[in-house]
Amino acid sequence: MSTLPVIAAVDGSDHSMRALEWALDAARRRSAPLRVVHVRQYAHWAQPEVLAAGPPDPQDDPVLDRVRADLEDLGDLPDTEYVGLEGAPGAVLPEQSASAQLLVLGSRGRGGFASLLLGSNGIAAARDAECPVVVVPRPGREAQGGAPAGPGSRVVVGLKVDGPDEATLGFAFAEATRRGARLQAVAAYPWPAQPWVTPGELPPPIVDQDVIEDETRILAEGFLAPYRERHPDVPVEPLAAAGDAAGHLVEASQGADLVVVGRHRRHLLAPARMLGSVTHAVLLHAASPVAVVPPAPPED
Repeated sequence: MSTLPVIAAVDGSDHSMRALEWALDAARRRSAPLRVVHVRQYAHWAQPEVLAAGPPDPQDDPVLDRVRADLEDLGDLPDTEYVGLEGAPGAVLPEQSASAQLLVLGSRGRGGFASLLLGSNGIAAARDAECPVVVVPRPGREAQGGAPAGPGSRVVVGLKVDGPDEATLGFAFAEATRRGARLQAVAAYPWPAQPWVTPGELPPPIVDQDVIEDETRILAEGFLAPYRERHPDVPVEPLAAAGDAAGHLVEASQGADLVVVGRHRRHLLAPARMLGSVTHAVLLHAASPVAVVPPAPPED
């Protein structure tokens, strides 16, 4: 069975060229082919005042020509194909993801507003793709409150102790193995506790924060145990943290190789695909590349 490719979405912007570099490295680490995709929008989508005569010639693509020129002299280049497509990138890229193991794109594309930290195409791809999506931020982005986390490669994963997702944890451990990195698993718990009390009801007993933190750490260790066994060479650092999960993940992103987060699982009351508030916040503010992993399919 052939290895599925790593897709790099390019549009000629500096953001997409940085994503291409990340995708090239990822393809090499996976011994996978690289597929460079440029999705061109029709002129009447991009400039309403211009009447489009038809779709552009797929053989005439200066963006892909530039990428070919940049890559042709590189050594150790994986099998690479160049694909020019027409349509809305936010719809076409998720379609491409069905035949890929990873989709990589920049945080903003050509023509994006300078104030935006993540473009609409990145949001759509992270929300709708069939495979994990990596969004590469602009260089120099710093996480507020982020402190040095020691030397060496580091992968960060968000761990929900009330419902961990196997696909997210599996991806994070595999990526740490490929990079020879240690894995930091961030498990957040709500604090301060704010119990809901009806009028006349006695307040619940005060809970010691140390107790909750210990219980959170024990739960995290239990969920991580089988992955430790499968990846014995990966040093694992569970971190039980009080308060907002997104804030802790963003802080941990400073100096990290990658932050791995999951996407909401669809259910009866919310059948549409959703990123979730934590994942969305991490995509907007993380200082490192962010991988958004779709949930594992339900068991029959």
